[in-house]
Amino acid sequence: MTLRPCLAGLAFLLLPACGGADNGAPGALATGVFDGIAEGETVHFTGTEPFWGGMAGGGIASYATPEEPGGREFPVTRFAGNNGLAISGDLGTAAFDLTVTPGACSDGMSDRTYPFTATLLIGNEQRQGCAWTDSQPFTGPERP
Repeated sequence: MTLRPCLAGLAFLLLPACGGADNGAPGALATGVFDGIAEGETVHFTGTEPFWGGMAGGGIASYATPEEPGGREFPVTRFAGNNGLAISGDLGTAAFDLTVTPGACSDGMSDRTYPFTATLLIGNEQRQGCAWTDSQPFTGPERP
């Protein structure tokens, strides 16, 4: 089988995905802009393996690790997509790209449940974690 017929077949299979209409079916793409976190809210985020955390709001983010417990502050931009929030900036010489999406999340080490999942990409290194806001806090112990 040659590459050209394979690509044509793939394009044909993907064509229905271009419809964009939300028919309410499971897996249907969301339409509109994510509004689950208000523009003025600060997003707090945390993760393990390795341990990391911080917050972002007002155009500034802070990011801390056990090696740098005081953390670093840096400017960020915020983008609300279809099903989540993206927070991007430069952490020193590496890009910082945090994606926050709705969904129950556990840090795997405490009895807390968070309302958002957090996927962090620093340069080429991806980290998984959880996120919350003051108006949508985690549930469980304050100090696990």
